[in-house]
Amino acid sequence: MTSSPCAKTLVKTLLKTPQNLKTKFQAKQLHAQFLKTQPHSPSSTSILISIYTNFNLLQGSLFLFNSLRAPPLLAWKSIIKCYANAGLFANTLTCFIQMRGFGVYPDHRMFPFVLKACAFLKNLRLGESIHGCIIRLGLDFDLFTGNALLNMYAKLRSVEVNGGRKVFTFNMVDRMPKSDELCETLSQEKGESVIQLDSVTKVFKMMPERDVVSWNTVIAGNAQNGMSEEALRMVREMGHANMKPDSFTLSSVLPIFAEYVDVMKGKEIHGYAIRHRFDSDWYIGSSLIDMYANCAGIEDSCRVFNLLPQKDDISWNSIIAGCVQNGMFDEGLKLFRRMLMAKVKPREVSFASIMPACAYLTTLHLGKQLHGYIIRGGFDVNMFIASSLVDMYAKCGNIKAARWIFDHMEHHDMVSWTAIIMGHAMHGHARDALSLFKKMEMDGVKPNYISFIAVFTACSHVGLTDEAWRHFNSMSQNHGITPGLEHYAAMADLLGRAGKLEEASEFISRMHITPTGSIWSTLLSACRVHKNLELAEKVVKEIFKVDPENVGAYVLMSNIYAAARRWRDAAKMRILMKKKKLRKEPACSWIEVKNSVHTFISGDKSHPLYDRIYEALKDLLEQIEREGYIPDTSEVFHDVEEEQKKYLLFSHCERLALAFGIISTPAGTTIRITKNIRVCVDCHTAIKFISKIVQREIIVRDNSRFHHFKDGKCSCGDYW
Repeated sequence: MTSSPCAKTLVKTLLKTPQNLKTKFQAKQLHAQFLKTQPHSPSSTSILISIYTNFNLLQGSLFLFNSLRAPPLLAWKSIIKCYANAGLFANTLTCFIQMRGFGVYPDHRMFPFVLKACAFLKNLRLGESIHGCIIRLGLDFDLFTGNALLNMYAKLRSVEVNGGRKVFTFNMVDRMPKSDELCETLSQEKGESVIQLDSVTKVFKMMPERDVVSWNTVIAGNAQNGMSEEALRMVREMGHANMKPDSFTLSSVLPIFAEYVDVMKGKEIHGYAIRHRFDSDWYIGSSLIDMYANCAGIEDSCRVFNLLPQKDDISWNSIIAGCVQNGMFDEGLKLFRRMLMAKVKPREVSFASIMPACAYLTTLHLGKQLHGYIIRGGFDVNMFIASSLVDMYAKCGNIKAARWIFDHMEHHDMVSWTAIIMGHAMHGHARDALSLFKKMEMDGVKPNYISFIAVFTACSHVGLTDEAWRHFNSMSQNHGITPGLEHYAAMADLLGRAGKLEEASEFISRMHITPTGSIWSTLLSACRVHKNLELAEKVVKEIFKVDPENVGAYVLMSNIYAAARRWRDAAKMRILMKKKKLRKEPACSWIEVKNSVHTFISGDKSHPLYDRIYEALKDLLEQIEREGYIPDTSEVFHDVEEEQKKYLLFSHCERLALAFGIISTPAGTTIRITKNIRVCVDCHTAIKFISKIVQREIIVRDNSRFHHFKDGKCSCGDYW
């Protein structure tokens, strides 16, 4: 541009048609030529401010705005819009107050930004005052203003219970705090009426014109506030009003079907989305993935994900979370790697979703890699991610790292407290767990349902029955928490481990809810440990009453009979299992070496290094026998010769994993093994001897706790 008659003409033309400006640079060029060629006028300056606002140039807008002595409506409207778009909502409202002080009346295009500010600042009273101003100015007929009011009330909905029915109230007479200058100023414009009605519904019904946005706002507001039936009713009414649901409508109602686990209704929505070509929409795709995953249809979730033409971070996070929630931990980790390879940057929710997979699979190396990524991305300050890290390290056997992260968290919520308490409980550090529980209460964090499970678990692993009873009674008396199945199971396990079998049996019989097969099974397991055949026979009958297909009960009872050398009765149990086509889950152990997880099943010879593993085991057996190890064949529940029993012990899966770990890692490396069932007594004894001979720490996680073997001793003190 040049300072010439042509330039003057061009500036005037552009001021009349600002929509022709396409870039911020062009807007600044126009400003420069305006200063050179045009006399200063409030109307022209206001147009420039509106142009700057359209490009979100806040500083330039403010510079021009402050040059006006009496800004006209367009200038006020533009600067309020610019503040709102920049997320400066307090400034938005302050500017609105100043405008009213100048006696300038707002128009219908200004209120959507002011109402947006009220919604984000969560100031319902101020929003009501703005609503009163809209009504007094006669602008409540405007579609965009009405939609903004709907959005604000939906986000600021306050729930009260009136006779068992949910109502939503706001009081137009209530006074606002004098210290709140904005509220105080606007309160002068309030009406004197009292409204006790659902504000969203009231605004919606009074709107002379409604568009799809109006319907979507009400439907989404109902869905987000837990009013699922109302949301679905509004979808039906939307159809009756000849309004076609769009992708936003569908993404609002799909979570309802996920919550109700109503996959058939969800499939109907899916069909509608396909017919109207919404299925390629990111939000619809992510909502469908979540819906199918919550309804245990993870295969359908994967199909939806794979058919998406483009995948954003939301769709990736949805499928990863779905796989982890449905127990497909390996698949979740594979998808996380694929997401990184696709150059999609993980967010906080990505790490919170994938951490449980690392914890379950005890892949400490991968967990450490993720931790490094979290630190580099600056996500470690996020409380939810820090809590996930505490849980992951605890479940992967590194309780010291878990405690370090917990101690360095700036704030602790219920999740982080529960994670560290349960972590110490699983590692047998009962005193630390109970001390943390007490500190949590002192810090003003109220224990919840899960917290008490952690406390009972801690007490169970060291036999603190009196302490457990005290907390069990306190749970209902002092905290108003009704004991659930998990609490009863933990207490029954505690009493059983402590040898108080009759007390455990009486405790289960007195439960206020019907005992499940799993609760009786904890007592049956204790009967096996303490060799109480008579009580075991009574308990197994109770199990079969409520859970006749309980595989574990058949196996346990068979083993109890075998230990008592009642081979016929043991065989009968096995025959019953065959008739019912019940299969025992095979004992399995796995170990992570050099970024790969190696799995072993008892007696399995399929591993490529089996010959070396066998030789290493043989050598270790000779060494530990010289140290005083004597095989305990009482744990072998087969009617075979003694030598065969010794061989069966020799080939237990945890020993195969241990031998592989020893030959595959440098001397002194800590070995971490996970087993899917309880470690047997003989393997426990053998690993204690091995830890002393090889001079290594060996950490074994079974289905109930961690065992830290070092220098011939175990952290459990032989109580597990």
